Amino acid sequence: MEQPKFEIQMLHDRVMIKLEQEAEERRSGSGIVIPATVKLANRLAWGEVCGVGTNVRSVKVGDKVLFNPEEQFEVEVHAQVYLVMRERDLHAVATQETDHGTGLYL
Repeated sequence: MEQPKFEIQMLHDRVMIKLEQEAEERRSGSGIVIPATVKLANRLAWGEVCGVGTNVRSVKVGDKVLFNPEEQFEVEVHAQVYLVMRERDLHAVATQETDHGTGLYL
């Protein structure tokens, strides 16, 4: 007998984010190669919003958001890891529609 499928709906002010995979190695602005094994303390990460709760006001599905990936809740769905956090734990959103941005673009 086939198992029923359930759609995941985020509640309240929760946001589900798919963490962007970092490259094997990075380059600094001056061209110095930084190996993947080097971890920077308190480094923020970008991810894509995959689901939002009914009380989320500032982001929508598909937006790229900046957040601290440490100490967030992880959930695995179909072998993909997602992070679940409160909207207030997000630091920035990268969207095409903005009224007051930083002037920086991804």
